[in-house]
Amino acid sequence: MEWNNYKLITFIWLVLGVGIFFLLLKIPAPYGRHARPGWGHKINSRWGFFIMEIVVFLTLGGWLWPVLGNLSFVSWTLLSFFCLHYFHRTFIFPFRLQVRGKKMPLSVILMGVAFNIINGSLFGIYFKQYADYSWDWLRDPRFLSGTLIFFIGMLINWRADYYLISLRKSNSSEYKIPRGWLFEYVSCPNLLGEIIEWVGYALLTWSLPGLVFSIWTAANLIPRALAHHRWYLKTFPDYPPQRWAIIPFLW
Repeated sequence: MEWNNYKLITFIWLVLGVGIFFLLLKIPAPYGRHARPGWGHKINSRWGFFIMEIVVFLTLGGWLWPVLGNLSFVSWTLLSFFCLHYFHRTFIFPFRLQVRGKKMPLSVILMGVAFNIINGSLFGIYFKQYADYSWDWLRDPRFLSGTLIFFIGMLINWRADYYLISLRKSNSSEYKIPRGWLFEYVSCPNLLGEIIEWVGYALLTWSLPGLVFSIWTAANLIPRALAHHRWYLKTFPDYPPQRWAIIPFLW
């Protein structure tokens, strides 16, 4: 693919992400605590997450398979960060969830599959044709600071997710007010962590698909955090009023 065509497709994808942000502000994605009828056939949530996420590996592998032997060590390093996130989201996180009896609309799963095919393709094409990192990149301040931000975000995301899972072990159908740690400041530190993670990845790769994916992540997760926050306030009369949804003093 020619670079100008790649940039055009990526720009269109970015504009679509901005549009999705405003749509999700009005219509929360209908799964989890925001599940509601009218979105078609449903399947087990655990397998829904698995199907959505494994598509990233299949898509990325499809693009990179012909050039695996030609990728530089630095490109492999950057790809390993990306794959670490998706390995956890595909093979570990869904099977730790407390989702007894919960189902996800197939329509939502298909939208997630479409998103991951496009996102995986943008990264696949980038690393196949355009990534050109020298060894010096591993000492570049953008790589070093981005890597730090990436792993801080990942650890926040994982710790918050597993704390929320632990709250529901005794009764998988009952939600509780999360307390302590970053939950005292925001309702959704797990979503905040994922945004931080991909901002870090955009910095450590200094790439067009990295930038666009970080914007898409925020476009997806900020509206969901706002919806979670409203749900908490509505569901629990004693919910701490000082908490923000996802970013202190902003949202």
